[in-house]
Amino acid sequence: MDNIYVALAIIFLLFQINSVSSFCVTGCSCIEDGLGRSLLCMETSLGKVPENIPSDFTKIRIENSHLTEIPTASFSRVSALESLWLNFNNITLMNMKSLEGLSNLTELRLEGNKLRSIPWTAFQDTPNLKILDLKHNRLDVLPEYALRHLTGLTYLDLSFNQLTVISKDVFLNWPRYNHHPLKPRRGAGEETNVVLALNDNHWLCDCRLKGFVEFIKAVSPPIILMNSYLTCSGPANKNGKFFHEVELRSCMKPETSSPQTNITLPLGAATSLQCRVKARPEPVVRWIYGLRNIRGFTVSQTQVDEDTISSQLLIPSLHLVDRGVYTCAANNFIGNSSVRISIDVLSSNANGNASPLPAASAPFPMASANENVYIDFRIAKQTVYGITVEWYAVTENPAETWYTIHFGKFDSPKKEMLYMGPGITSYSVDRLQPVTKYEVCVALKNQPPRPGQCIVFMTGSDVNELEQRERLIHIIVIVCAMVLAVPAGMYACTTDTHVGCVQRVTRAVQERRKREEKTSDTVSGSGGGGGGGGVGGPERQGTFDSLQAASDEGLFRESVEDGRMRRRSEDKLY
Repeated sequence: MDNIYVALAIIFLLFQINSVSSFCVTGCSCIEDGLGRSLLCMETSLGKVPENIPSDFTKIRIENSHLTEIPTASFSRVSALESLWLNFNNITLMNMKSLEGLSNLTELRLEGNKLRSIPWTAFQDTPNLKILDLKHNRLDVLPEYALRHLTGLTYLDLSFNQLTVISKDVFLNWPRYNHHPLKPRRGAGEETNVVLALNDNHWLCDCRLKGFVEFIKAVSPPIILMNSYLTCSGPANKNGKFFHEVELRSCMKPETSSPQTNITLPLGAATSLQCRVKARPEPVVRWIYGLRNIRGFTVSQTQVDEDTISSQLLIPSLHLVDRGVYTCAANNFIGNSSVRISIDVLSSNANGNASPLPAASAPFPMASANENVYIDFRIAKQTVYGITVEWYAVTENPAETWYTIHFGKFDSPKKEMLYMGPGITSYSVDRLQPVTKYEVCVALKNQPPRPGQCIVFMTGSDVNELEQRERLIHIIVIVCAMVLAVPAGMYACTTDTHVGCVQRVTRAVQERRKREEKTSDTVSGSGGGGGGGGVGGPERQGTFDSLQAASDEGLFRESVEDGRMRRRSEDKLY
């Protein structure tokens, strides 16, 4: 009986051995020679690393296939693996534990893939790695300690990548070198030379590459460059030059200056603000001023010398709103610097002589109280936590018209004030509290709001009911003595100018509709009535007819009673 069990065990073992030896991936070939077993998958349709590869394979080549990733522990079962070739695939991602279990790996080739970065700590799992081929990828960064775990390497190919700037410390921190600059390590076991390929990268020969260029010029065994004639790809004045032909200086933070920091010119004059910046490497220069996006000033930049650039801000015609302080700011990775230039504009007085305009706290002129401006003001949108207001102004000079937004709680004597430049016609209010009365006004420049330029609204209290969440803001518009529950999108008119207001608003709506080339009714809005008995309809004329026919006195009484109820509700909440 014992002999029978032994025989069965031998048969089972032979079966297992035969199953392992007969393993091969569909479309691939398996070869066995004196060096071990090899898996060759050339120009296959593989989309991922094959699973369950037996552990006795010593070489795997999967090339010109469709691999896009080396997942975690992809080859961990193949403990005997010594050579792994994954050239000319579409690999874009290599995981930190991609090489887990490959302690016997001596050769890794990833040529012709699309790797932008390498998890360099992955090489902790490959202590015997001697050959690492990464050429023809898209690597653009080589961290300072990238080579720390490649202690036994004899060949490293980083050619034909997209490296631009690296530090010499990448190589000085390599175990094949000690920490004394440019001095090779000659300890036991470190006599083998290392072939290093760094050619055909996009080397940017500015101050950041100074240390690396010095390292390449003085490199000596155990590091041997495959191609010692490395060339610069930039900047333009060094493009195509060999490293041994360039002398690079240390980096320097920007220094900014301007020939004129105080400028006074008459109205309508053209001027160009000048800013000179000296820095290494080349800095980013920008002009800072409130109107830069509205007025569309032209900015140009010229190279004065290798380290100096000149930036010009062109103002073709000075307007009153162009008074103020302009800042030329420059920064690079070393630091930043700026220079301020002040502009004053002369205005012609009654005698035709130019005189400075009086100082103002805001960068635009004050307006007279009787300036001929009509402002059409409305609630354009309601959200769960706020509203958006819009206005349309009929003014003689819209390019010069500034506005002031006043916003705050209704009973607060001091409101928040925000300045809005020409061309800005909307403002959003959010983070509103429930059961609170607010006031938002739009006025001309620094002027106090006029009648009809304010909207008072109260937020609702039904915040706990899901069906009410989209209607959290219940708008109650209060203009003078009239209280109206107005749907979002409706224009507000004062009680003393119903007819004229309606006519002006109707004209304004028609003009806006023509200007925006819309056919839909821009005045009718969707629902929202809160606490004051909603008024409104789907058509514009019907809406305003209803407004005119409403009883001001009755609406006011309803609003007072509604206010008392809301106060009681507020007292209960707090």
